[in-house]
Amino acid sequence: MDSAEVPPLTAGVSLRELLMALGDSLVEVQAAPAGLDVEIRGVALLDPEDPSTTQPGELVLVIGARGRAAYPALRAAGRHGAAGVVVKLDGPGQAAGLSEIAAEAGVALLSLRSEARWERVNALARAALDDALPGRPGEGAAEGDLFSLAQTTAILTGGTVSIEDAANRVLAYSRSTDSDEIDDLRRRSILGWQGPEAYLAKLREWGVFQHLHSSDEVISIDSHPELGIRRRLAVAIRSGDRQLGAIWVQEGSTPLSERSDQALLGAARVAALHLVRRRRELSEGLTFTRTLLAGLLEGNTGPQPLATHLGFDATRPAAVLGFSYGTADVVAAPELTHAEVTNLVSVHIAARHRSALVTQVDPRIYVLLPQLPRSIDTDTLRGWGQEITEAARRHLGLPLRGSVGCVVPGLGDAPESRREADRILDAMLRADVPTAVAALPDIQAEVLVSEVLTLLSDRPEIRDPRLTALVAHDSRHQSRLVETLLTYLNSFGDVRAAAAQLYVHPNTLRYRIRRAEELTGLEMSRPDQRLLAMLQLRLPPPTA
Repeated sequence: MDSAEVPPLTAGVSLRELLMALGDSLVEVQAAPAGLDVEIRGVALLDPEDPSTTQPGELVLVIGARGRAAYPALRAAGRHGAAGVVVKLDGPGQAAGLSEIAAEAGVALLSLRSEARWERVNALARAALDDALPGRPGEGAAEGDLFSLAQTTAILTGGTVSIEDAANRVLAYSRSTDSDEIDDLRRRSILGWQGPEAYLAKLREWGVFQHLHSSDEVISIDSHPELGIRRRLAVAIRSGDRQLGAIWVQEGSTPLSERSDQALLGAARVAALHLVRRRRELSEGLTFTRTLLAGLLEGNTGPQPLATHLGFDATRPAAVLGFSYGTADVVAAPELTHAEVTNLVSVHIAARHRSALVTQVDPRIYVLLPQLPRSIDTDTLRGWGQEITEAARRHLGLPLRGSVGCVVPGLGDAPESRREADRILDAMLRADVPTAVAALPDIQAEVLVSEVLTLLSDRPEIRDPRLTALVAHDSRHQSRLVETLLTYLNSFGDVRAAAAQLYVHPNTLRYRIRRAEELTGLEMSRPDQRLLAMLQLRLPPPTA
């Protein structure tokens, strides 16, 4: 767990208020030794394999252990002053033992439904805490959170409400005091974050999504007892011609109110304001983060602005991964490809490191890995990079290359890691290294040779003019003297081996070597001249 990634909030909510926000469809109270008025001031994710750094007042989500395996996490939470712990039970007999440990530790214990998703609890708890922040813009439903809007709509319609985005992901829902009022579809949607695919297919078959896409009117969907589905109303959430999502109202044991249609139309318009504002805020926040990240990687800004903005601990180790696709950085790719690669990198690295940040500094994609464990090693980072390059090949058909920059002691040293990642990528692209992902120890010779070649390329005055003249001769006469000489040198002067690589007779190769020496005045028997020729003849030919 890493509390530095989730800074404690300055305002909190009571456990009672949080339970109301989560609802009994997700969690159940197993123990509350300090009562339900204990204040929760932050949320932390805990992997039991990591050292516990729980902050006082946090709600700890124990994502890596069930049942008895969560005992150490409970005890550690109590020692650090946590307000509560959420675990999944490993069987029907686990609650009693966990409750006893929670009572001894003095922390509340909530059990999460086994089929529920951790990200659901995380999102809902953070939303509840966000509402408690002082100075939060707006107090009414028009400016408040979607959960308040869902609850208000439920009161006005007499049903239970879900608000979804355009991809049918549940964004918010109303609370229900009677679990019998909730049908199987709603229960599974809440626990799984998204509507069941079988029912979504039925809605497509019935033309419901087509109606929502093309109309602002409320649509009614009849009950289907054979599917465990009760009657519903639905309306699209729109901004102009664009559909942002939908609001769904499920009828309970009593009919919906007479003015449910009118209430839904109003709720949809309020929800549109909220979603448009949220998209704008997310976009602005993302742009600001990317600006700070690019400034740090390029060495234009220090680490503190980014660390303060995201709550990072700038004193912990960091590293940079670099990615480039194609055989050279100049390979042209459509903008869609850029976005696809960036998204693929983002998704895969987020599964490995919660704090990872991804940005594109043309033509390369960089991953900043702040707040790394002090025990992290290059093999682990190389493995993460290999997962990404394999996914890019499998899903996008792209020959992505990856590099692992050095692990640096703090965020302020990230530019050093980025420079090393660039050095490795430069060498991989120049030398066509067969491996897809490399760290400096893997290809140190190739990196150093690449940098010597860069020096030769940038400084014509330190090149041998005789070798430059040989390249020009080949270009004018369409001859193969440069290729022959370089192959001969790479074969350690073994004429037969070099001739075999070029598919020529050994005598032909000997003739070409003599011809190159005659044209240039070079003597391949001299070590210094051989060494310089091996380097300089690796430079790409000049473009016309």
